[in-house]
Amino acid sequence: MIRKLGCTATALLLAAAIAAQPVRAADSPFENQLLRLAEILGALHYLRNLCGEESVEWRDRMNTLLEVENPDESRRARFVASFNKGYRSYQQSYATCTTSAVEAINRYMREGEALTRDTATRFGN
Repeated sequence: MIRKLGCTATALLLAAAIAAQPVRAADSPFENQLLRLAEILGALHYLRNLCGEESVEWRDRMNTLLEVENPDESRRARFVASFNKGYRSYQQSYATCTTSAVEAINRYMREGEALTRDTATRFGN
C-alpha cells in the first residue's frame, strides 16, 4: 500500500512541478503547497529510513522538484529549509521506528498525495 501511494505521489509531484514552471515564484499561487510538499518529503525521508526503507528515494524526489522548478537561490533556500524542517522535526523526536512513526508515514503519504493531486488539478494546464 505504501509503495502504491509512493508511485502515485511521484507522478502527481511531477505533474504539479511541471505545471508550476511558467509562473514566477513571486506570482505563484501554489508556492505554499510546494513548500509544504518539500517539508513532507523531508519527513518521509527520515521516517521511511528509520522504519527500514534504507534508500534516498524521498531526497531524490526533492531533487526532482528542485530540478523541475529551477528556483533562484533564495527560493531554493526556502525549499531546502522546508525539507530540512520536515526531516529534523522527526529526527529530534524518533530514534526508533514505532507505531506512531508508521502512522506519521501513512499520514504524510496521504497528505502528500492529496496535496500534489490538488495542486495539479487546480493549477495544471
